[in-house]
Amino acid sequence: MKSQYLYLLINLLCILVPLLASFYSKAPFYKKWKDVGIAILFPALLFIVWDEIFTRMGIWGFNSQYVSGWSIGSLPIEEILFFVCIPYACIFTYFAVRYFIQNEYFFSNHELLSFSIIIALLVAGIYNIDKPYTAVTFISLSFFLAYLTLKIRARFVGHFYAAFGIILIPFFIVNGILTGSLIEEEVVWYNDAANLGIRLGTIPLEDAFYAMLLLLMNVSLYEWRQSKA
Repeated sequence: MKSQYLYLLINLLCILVPLLASFYSKAPFYKKWKDVGIAILFPALLFIVWDEIFTRMGIWGFNSQYVSGWSIGSLPIEEILFFVCIPYACIFTYFAVRYFIQNEYFFSNHELLSFSIIIALLVAGIYNIDKPYTAVTFISLSFFLAYLTLKIRARFVGHFYAAFGIILIPFFIVNGILTGSLIEEEVVWYNDAANLGIRLGTIPLEDAFYAMLLLLMNVSLYEWRQSKA
């Protein structure tokens, strides 16, 4: 396979198993596709705008060797698909966690963890206000998590943490490849002047919290739609 299809292949592989598993008869996730679609759409629009701005600012960019050449604005089409394929896979993972672990006892005291994350990210974001990727990601996640914890008092956040812990395994594999692990060059490059310069392998530390913010928004909208149903 030509290398310019690598990013596209990664997207497709990420969604393949969750998509097939969506038809499991005892837990038919496909019946929730309308709610899932809404949960994916609105965060995707927000993150694509964010992505476009940061790409134009040179905070990150894409290696033409690993993308097909089709683009919307400054973003390769593969990057747009990323905000569909990854959220779908992660909402499915969250759905599976809720299906298999229904007991709320293990998730009833998530507020302490949430408060710790809120305070740590807010302080770190403000302290590093001169680093756009760090500041925007940390402060945004801090505010959104505070909204869920203090205003909404969302009970699902505990289950989200459990699902996110599972998601971190494929996260390190996928993001590792995208940032240069196991391949000659990175698919996505980063300007370290705009972040802390701390790498988890080849992955910028901020990527983990960027992913948490995206997926927390996806799950929040999914749960909101489920509550309406």
